[in-house]
This record gives sequence, C-alpha cells and structure tokens, in this order.
Amino acid sequence: MQSNDARMLLHTAVPTAAAGVIAVAVSGVLAGGKAAVGAVVGTVVVILFMGIGLFVLQGTARKYPQLFQAMGLMLYTTQLLLLFVFMAAFKNTTLFDAKAFGFTLVAATLVWIAAQARAHTKAKILYVEPESGDQQKAAARESSA
Repeated sequence: MQSNDARMLLHTAVPTAAAGVIAVAVSGVLAGGKAAVGAVVGTVVVILFMGIGLFVLQGTARKYPQLFQAMGLMLYTTQLLLLFVFMAAFKNTTLFDAKAFGFTLVAATLVWIAAQARAHTKAKILYVEPESGDQQKAAARESSA
C-alpha cells in the first residue's frame, strides 16, 4: 500500500470510527446495551466494507487507470447494495437492536463518503508523472540543439 493510499484510508476510517463511537454512546443511552452492540456491529461493517472497497479501487487505479471511474461507480453501487442486504438480513435479529444497527450503518456510510471526498480533495495527487533528472537534461539538450 502506497503512502497516499494509507493516508486516504486513515483520513476516512478515523472520522467513521469517531462517528461510530458517538453512535454507540447515543444508542446505549437511548435504547440500552443491545442498541450499543448494534451500533458497534454497524460501524465495523461499514469500516470493513468501505475499507476493502478503497483498497480494491486503489489497486485498480494503479493497474488499470483507464477503468478507474467505471470501477469506482460499480464498486460504490455494489457496496451500497451489500449494505442494504445486511440491513435486510439483520432486520429481525435478536443479537442486537436492528434500528440502532440500521441508523449507524447509514450514518457511518455517509460519514465515510464525506470524509473520503474531503481527503481526496485535500490530497496532492500527481496527474502527470514528473520526468527524472536525466530525462530533463536530455530534453534540454535536444531543445537547445
């Protein structure tokens, strides 16, 4: 994993985890222990899904840059569909409070997306690979000749 990829992951996972901690506290106070467990599960699911997606997207960008935009759209669509599947699958569970799980899942997803958009706009990503020193010298000699 490149340093800018790790930085992007850090700048998206930390705000999502912070939102998850807030969701756990609010759920625990308002609805009890099962709601807090539901909020924890929702936060972990979002961080895992979105983190894996970010890792896959960065790998695709390095190997196949021409597919980056299409892969990103497909990946986000797939992630949102899988999150809806998780919400539907755990709708009637007795392991934790399904409402707290669902609200945390939605809130953490929105925080992840907002944090990822902010991290991407703040990142200093090179759009053109800079030439090495030898290539610059050769180009200068050719232009002066």
